[in-house]
Amino acid sequence: MKKLGIGCAIVAVLGIILVSIALIAGSSYNRLVKLAQGVDAQWAQVQNVYQRRADLVPNLVATVSGAANFEKSTLTEITAARASVGQVKLDPNAAPTDPSKLAEFDRAQAQLGSALSRLLVVVERYPDLKATANFRDLQAQLEGTENRISVERRDFNLAVQSYNTAVKSFPAVFYAGMLGFSPKPYFNAAPGAETPPKVQFDFGKPATNKP
Repeated sequence: MKKLGIGCAIVAVLGIILVSIALIAGSSYNRLVKLAQGVDAQWAQVQNVYQRRADLVPNLVATVSGAANFEKSTLTEITAARASVGQVKLDPNAAPTDPSKLAEFDRAQAQLGSALSRLLVVVERYPDLKATANFRDLQAQLEGTENRISVERRDFNLAVQSYNTAVKSFPAVFYAGMLGFSPKPYFNAAPGAETPPKVQFDFGKPATNKP
């Protein structure tokens, strides 16, 4: 009887341990699901604001191209950059898991952003164009969209950080990969992004030749 009692106690302890492990694993799994969905939701927001910028480009190009003697090369560059963005196909509702795919997407978007920035610099030379209500409205929309892009990229990286931390933490680290929860890539900041750019427009001054 004594041995039987000891055996029952051991079985009970093992049962409690197994139940505890199951509860911990279940809670951890549910948290991974929630965090993964959060990353996907934030990725959709990133896609939305980038699409908003792409949608502004045709109207912006049409408005600017109406200016006399406007630099056609600038418009060609923007049109080509927008086309390159459209060639990068990623799921709008699920965050990418391949770092190279996200990097390709990021490069294409950076090229479009750079082309748009150069366009706004060139427009400084056309005061009549800057004075039109249509251009001012488009410029305000574009500036607002660029701000939203920065915010959504930051929020996406924060969501990915929380998710990746959970994937690599105990006990999820032992089974996350087997259940399809693999680490997700971040948006990488461009070199020097931590330093605000210095923008100075001196179009009224004659160019000086440096020795």
